[in-house]
Amino acid sequence: MESAVANNNASRGKVPLGERVNLRMILVAAVVLLLIGYPVYQFVNAARTHGIQQHGDLSVVDLKALGNFPFDDVNGTVNDIPPVYRKLDGQRVALDGFMYAGNSAGDEVSAFQFVYNITKCCFNGPPRVQERVFAQSKAPVPYYGQMVRCIGTLHVGVKKNEAGQANAVYEMDVDRVEQL
Repeated sequence: MESAVANNNASRGKVPLGERVNLRMILVAAVVLLLIGYPVYQFVNAARTHGIQQHGDLSVVDLKALGNFPFDDVNGTVNDIPPVYRKLDGQRVALDGFMYAGNSAGDEVSAFQFVYNITKCCFNGPPRVQERVFAQSKAPVPYYGQMVRCIGTLHVGVKKNEAGQANAVYEMDVDRVEQL
């Protein structure tokens, strides 16, 4: 009896790949790879580029990455800012985020703070000094209540108030603001 089973298995041979793999298996594998692969790619790319992508003479900078480092607002100096972000000083950049103009009630503003996410303030307190970009425009720009892109010249340096506490790390001369 055992020899009959062995002969039957041997006569069948190996099942062709086309019969073992079907379209449904390929689609499931592709979806799983996409769901896992895309976030991994985004993480690795952000770690490799530090959130900075060059597009000609314009650096598109991830605003969250720009402020994602520890900084002591009393004893901090420009040397505490990561070198990759210090190199952006004087360069044209594009930042995506939200405008906050606490001292203005108009439809247009000339000065505002630019932050990654305004709603984050509700849970973690106000943004830290390195998480804000203090923006100024020569001509008033429209104030948007949604995510926008600011394009202008970034200045990197620590500005302190009379008490010796840092009140600005990033400042920007805004050329234009675009709705996203």
